[in-house]
Amino acid sequence: MKIVIPDDYQDCVRRLDTFNQLEGHDVTIYHDTLTDLDALSARFQNAEALVLIRERTPITAALLKRLPNLKVISQTGGGAAHVNMEACRRHGVTVMAGTGSPYAAAELTWGLVLAAMRHIPSEVENLKAGRWQRTLGTGLKGRTLGIFGYGKIGSLVARYGQAFEMNVLVWGREGTRQRATDAGLEVAESQTDFFQRADVLSLHLRLNDDTRGIVSAESLAQMKPTALLVNTSRSQLVAPGALEQALKAGRPGQAALDVFDAEPVLGNSLLALPNLVATPHLGYVEKDSYELYFGDAFSNLLAYIDGQPVTNLAS
Repeated sequence: MKIVIPDDYQDCVRRLDTFNQLEGHDVTIYHDTLTDLDALSARFQNAEALVLIRERTPITAALLKRLPNLKVISQTGGGAAHVNMEACRRHGVTVMAGTGSPYAAAELTWGLVLAAMRHIPSEVENLKAGRWQRTLGTGLKGRTLGIFGYGKIGSLVARYGQAFEMNVLVWGREGTRQRATDAGLEVAESQTDFFQRADVLSLHLRLNDDTRGIVSAESLAQMKPTALLVNTSRSQLVAPGALEQALKAGRPGQAALDVFDAEPVLGNSLLALPNLVATPHLGYVEKDSYELYFGDAFSNLLAYIDGQPVTNLAS
């Protein structure tokens, strides 16, 4: 089968152990992200199968209309919100999803917390430039860690906070609040209470119609001038433009991001702010996670090719 894998930024997929599963197939790998419809349709024109790396390339109705050879999409991870499922059904394209792991994203989240609170990136640059100790960091012990969304990743980050002797405060939907209560954690009285009290506030919500823009300018203005907002989930959880204006106003005092509205980031005024620590969407970009994600995606694809019943359909 002719298989195309787009968006392999580091050229790492062919070096994975699990890549051997595709031996004997015609595999083409691209290392950049295209957004132009004509360019994308030309690139995917001969593809019978696409293996997508998370949400890096949206599969739209307009694109599918131009891909007459496409039979199947095998998604890394469990989400497929970037794929127009109705258009896939109309064009007879099967879409399969796999599983994921919360650990890499949770670990990256905690790395950003430590980096921002102790000013690690700026002090690294200071040292390289011959400058010695220019900032005063903030410790975590005894401070309040706010977890917005107590799911698989949020619960791990909460445990990391407890290991650092932080007070964990949780907010989210009713299910989140109940799970947190069952785990013996404190639940905020309201979203306002949550934003006002957190010293470190970390977002761990799925992006959907209910959560898009759930962090408003008003919510950010309620945060302490010493607080840190961390977002390793989805950029669109924050209202458009709200975070940049909030950081300029000093509430919260700083932010740490791994996600952006448009990726890859080719230019973003947020990156110029001195009170921002940012990484290029590294949350799941880790060797063990990739072996898991691509192992599932390749196994699902091979089962489809072999005519086995498709049980891992994306929804």
